[in-house]
This record gives sequence, structure tokens and C-alpha cells, in this order.
Amino acid sequence: MSISSALNAGVAGLNANATRLATISDNIANSSTFGYKRTEANFESFVIRGAPGAGTYSAGGVRASTVRLIDDRGGLVGTSNAMDLAVGGRGMLPVTTSVSLGGTSGDRPLMMTTTGSFRPDDEGVLKTDSGLVLLGWPANADGTISTYPRDTASGLVPIVINSNQTAGDPTTAMNLGVNLPATETEEGAGGGSIPLAVEYFGNLGTSESLNVTFTPVVPATGSSNSWTMVIADSAQGGAVIGEYELVFDDTRGFGGTLASVNTVSGGAYDSATGTLALTVAGGPLSVTIGRLGDPNGLTQLSDTFAPTQITKDGSPVGNLTSVEVDEGGYMIATYDTGFTRVIYQVPLVDVPNPNGLISLNNQTYQVSPHSGSFFLWDAGDGPTGAVVGYAREGSTTDVAGELTDLIQTQRAYSSNAKVIQTVDEMLQETTNIKR
Repeated sequence: MSISSALNAGVAGLNANATRLATISDNIANSSTFGYKRTEANFESFVIRGAPGAGTYSAGGVRASTVRLIDDRGGLVGTSNAMDLAVGGRGMLPVTTSVSLGGTSGDRPLMMTTTGSFRPDDEGVLKTDSGLVLLGWPANADGTISTYPRDTASGLVPIVINSNQTAGDPTTAMNLGVNLPATETEEGAGGGSIPLAVEYFGNLGTSESLNVTFTPVVPATGSSNSWTMVIADSAQGGAVIGEYELVFDDTRGFGGTLASVNTVSGGAYDSATGTLALTVAGGPLSVTIGRLGDPNGLTQLSDTFAPTQITKDGSPVGNLTSVEVDEGGYMIATYDTGFTRVIYQVPLVDVPNPNGLISLNNQTYQVSPHSGSFFLWDAGDGPTGAVVGYAREGSTTDVAGELTDLIQTQRAYSSNAKVIQTVDEMLQETTNIKR
């Protein structure tokens, strides 16, 4: 009967609006929850088809369906913790549960979140207060990231930060800018050698030195503009690792710059780059002395010996002072010696349909058949956006909008209740006909 269908439609309306009320209450309750994605209730009508022109109509009612709008992004809120992370785009941070770290059955579950406040625990594992562990790809000893698969979480490991961690950075390149006195290569000069010691850092963070000796070539007449440069390594007991004959230009256009470099022993001189390929105890060391005609390398001017510009990379062993994450997701450790090194890379997870993800506690999500398979992107590449440190993502709840929806839902609920009340009165009248 039509009157019975009206009763069923009224009950369905009460249930649908009760569902909408639940989503509104959840949204309002989480209006201050970082990373919360609001839920929306949508109504769909049921239609019971009748014959056209039959003169009767049966109400089908309504059905409520809910969807969490995961692809909505809240505004970023600045914080003072370097490991407060958010994503400026549609990508998500890979995380897992802390209880799964000690598990022995299968792989760790891959979960994802758009923001999190991570801090090291007593073992240095970077996690949130709710137990979400940040995952990333570990860096090699030289700070580079190996190639890992992008469609599986097999390469991801929990990020561990030890505050008592120490590290050193061996010297691999050095710039030797020295001025040699031109008067020492003239006839009648003393011809004494000029020593120079330059510090470098070995593979174990030890301080070593290159002992460089410049010996002028004194001619019988005139000026030779020539020197013999001998380089010894203290880490090898003072063994000579390179000997070179240097000749300087004395023309008006290039006076005082290198005219030629002849390798007597040791690593070769590359005229294109102006470098010597030396080998110290810890491995290869590139020493730049300048290209031919270059005024920024070794020079021979005036009557004064002066180291003008001596620089090198590397540093001694230092203690960890801070860790930050840049926009590319690279986690960079800084040591008290001024040395910085990449220790992890945090990729960003993306799926074709974010709203199809399975929602879990603590603003985390997992892949479902409706979301599609995940892919791991480098932050800043593709559609994922960049990683933002010192920031949290705010809730997407608009309290004013939710309160407006609350008023509408209340009125709709009352109206459906009135329908049921009216049907009840009509059924009572039908019952009274028999009396």
C-alpha cells in the first residue's frame, strides 16, 4: 500500500539523517585534529516503479552513503619541531605501526598519512605519540640514495636518529692557491726550498697533512721562472706522492701564471681542469693548482711567498646536532663540525583515487581495490608535491559550514518524524473504520 510505503520512507529518512548527523558530529569533534579529513554524507533516492497512469504511487525512500574527502587538504600550521612534517600536495608520508617492528610474520604493513609530529623514541626510532613510525630509504655512506623499487615497500626501513651519532667526512678535493716569489728564480738567488703544510682529513676522521715543498730553479744568468714542487703524504710516513716541474709565464698578458706543468712522478696533471690526481693513504685526492694562464691557482709574482687561497672539503669527526628534512624529502644531518650529510630520503606515496583509501585510526590510510595501487615518488616530482618541515596540516573541517548542515539535518529529521506521526494517525483512522 502507498500508506505503508510512506511509513517506510519516513523511517528511511530518519536513518539517513541520523547518518548525516553522525558525520557532522565527527567533523565538528575533529575540527582541531591535525590532518583530519572531513566526512560527507550523500543521499540517494529509491524509486519503486509503477505502471504509468495507474493512479497509485509507492514511496521508495532514501539511502545515505558516506565518503571521506581524503583529497581535500587543510592549511599548513607552522611549528617549532623540525620533524613536524606535512605535504604540500596530494602525496602522503609512508608510515607503519610501531608494534609491527618486532613482528616476525610477513612484511610490515604500509600505511600513509598526510602529516605527523615525529620524534625519536628511546631507541632512536622516529615515531609519533600514537605509534606511527616514519619510513624512508637509507642513504649510502657518501650520502647518495640507491635505486629502490617504486611499486613496493620492500626498500623502506624505519628511520632511526641517534643523538650520540658521530660521523666524519674525508677530504676528496683541495684547492691550492699559492703565490711564489719571482725573485727566487733569478740569478744569484739563495735557492732555498719553501715548505707548506696543508691539512686534510682521512677516511677515519683523522687529521693528516700534505707536505708541499717548492724549490726554485736558479739559473746562471737571467731568470728561469721555474720551480720543482714535491708533495708528500704524512699518512704514508712522509712518502712522496707527486713531483712536478712548474714553469711560469713572464709575458705581459699572462705574467705570473702557469705556462707549463711537467709530471715527474705521481698523479698526472689535467690541463683542462687544472687538477692533480693524487693518491693519499685513504684514496684519491684531487688537488687544483690552476689551469695554464689561470690567475686563481699557483702564481709567481713579486718577492713574497703567500698562500692566497687554500680550501678543501671534508671535516673531522663531529657530533650530531640537528636533523631536518628538505622539500625533496631528503633527511639531512648536521654535525658540530659544520659537516652535513644526507642520511635518509622520505618518498611520497600516491594512489590514483585517494578517496578510495581505507581510513584507519590516527589519520592513516591503506590501499584498497577502490584506490588503486600505490607508487613511491621523489618529493617534488610528479603530482605529489613537496615535503614541508616545521609544519602540520590542519583539519579540513569548516565549523561554520558543519553547524549550518546541522540545522538542516535537524529540520529534515523532524520532518521525517512528522511523516511517521502522520502515517500513524492515518492508520489509526483506518483502524477506527471497523468500530
